[in-house]
Amino acid sequence: MKTVAQLLKLKAKQNQQVHTIAPDQKVLEALKVMADKNVGALPVMENGQVVGVISERDYARKVVLQGRSSEGTSVSEIMSTPVLTVDSHQSIDTCMGIMTDRHLRHLPVVEDGKLLGLLSIGDLVKEAIAEQADLIQQLEQYIRGD
Repeated sequence: MKTVAQLLKLKAKQNQQVHTIAPDQKVLEALKVMADKNVGALPVMENGQVVGVISERDYARKVVLQGRSSEGTSVSEIMSTPVLTVDSHQSIDTCMGIMTDRHLRHLPVVEDGKLLGLLSIGDLVKEAIAEQADLIQQLEQYIRGD
């Protein structure tokens, strides 16, 4: 199983850049960034540290369903905290377990206090499927005697 570092290197170039937002910015600004960058969540950064994550799920549950205003609500009011992070040495299996157990869809990758990337459950599922396909191919070759 690959490590987080290997998975981050495999991500398409456009998906390697991590887009962030500050806690004092408005939710509407976060939504615009997410829509513009086609991402489902943003790490919330303050003084170079990840202090939260804001996702489309946070918006739906904490703004829309509560009748709040996107223009008048700060990111800090609805972001998910505390933030659970992983480092680049973690395995994909470990990350999948964390995300499954904690019902997370996004997992920031932090090394020495620096944000390196953001993994989505989709990234992990895509990698798991690719690894299973490789294993099936190897087993088929073994059975055929190739």
